[in-house]
Amino acid sequence: MRINKIIVTFLITIFFCNKTTSQEGLPVYSDYLSDNFYLLFPSMAGVSNCTKLRLTGRKQWMDQDKSPNLQTLSINGRLGESRSALGSIIFNDENGYHSQSGAYFTYAHHILFSRSELDLNMLSFGLSAGLIQYKLDESSFLNAGFDPLISGVEQSATDFNIDFGFSYQYLDFYAHASIKNLLNNDGINFNEQGLSYNNLRTYLFSTGYLFTDNTNQWNFEPSFMFAHKDGTKETFLDANLKVYRETDFGRLWAGISYRNSFDGAEFLDSQDQIKTQKLKYITPLIGLEFEGFVFAYTYSYQSNSIVFDNGGYHQLTLGFNFGCRKTRYDCNCPWIK
Repeated sequence: MRINKIIVTFLITIFFCNKTTSQEGLPVYSDYLSDNFYLLFPSMAGVSNCTKLRLTGRKQWMDQDKSPNLQTLSINGRLGESRSALGSIIFNDENGYHSQSGAYFTYAHHILFSRSELDLNMLSFGLSAGLIQYKLDESSFLNAGFDPLISGVEQSATDFNIDFGFSYQYLDFYAHASIKNLLNNDGINFNEQGLSYNNLRTYLFSTGYLFTDNTNQWNFEPSFMFAHKDGTKETFLDANLKVYRETDFGRLWAGISYRNSFDGAEFLDSQDQIKTQKLKYITPLIGLEFEGFVFAYTYSYQSNSIVFDNGGYHQLTLGFNFGCRKTRYDCNCPWIK
């Protein structure tokens, strides 16, 4: 009986957490570490010397139907030789009976403070506007009988929203900040009791530095990413370390990321004591860039004490860099070169 109480309490907690955060637009995962800061920070569109095309797929519980999965397709690059850039992101996110899909279009502008383009000293601004469609399929919820709180149909809503961000880069140092989902969206996050969750704003801040050894063949990049969701007051921090190796055939990298939430979900243990569990992820990653082609793989393992399954998230990123200009900046920064 106690075990059932624990499971029910925990499921209810997870259900309501998902109801408030499942329609957040493009989710904040670890895919930004696979050479794709643009997914989180619109100001990074066109920062690189090349136009970047990236395709990412993420999935949990490979043998389960309707398991959490995400696909993104993004492209960004400069407008000719100007300091302006354009970008676009298309995504599809599914989690059980809930799904969301959408498209963003981005404009970014980059301001150089250095006297020449050899020394990287740049401030960037970016604005993304997009449409997101939310769906909740309740068509099979009434198989066990009538429930006045369940409509029994597929609910759908489409909303418009915008993201804004800026980046500052000085030689091998960088800092990024963005506000996602600036506008309130009702979507399908409401119920018969009149509760509505329309504040989807997420504040992101990231900073890092690239250290280089004497041979210029090894680079080390420690970084942090802080996130706060305004509506649910959730806060988490990513601590990351990436190592790059420059070779004759291309660039190799490997790293690890640790995500720790400052908030927890409450549940009853076997002694009927209220406990709190915080979300924790450990994500190792590897990648390769060769002749303009990019391959990266990450695996996110949830290290909480209570989980429904030991399987983690597999994520694969494929990319291609094209339309490259000559190297302009005297830095080892791989996010630009």
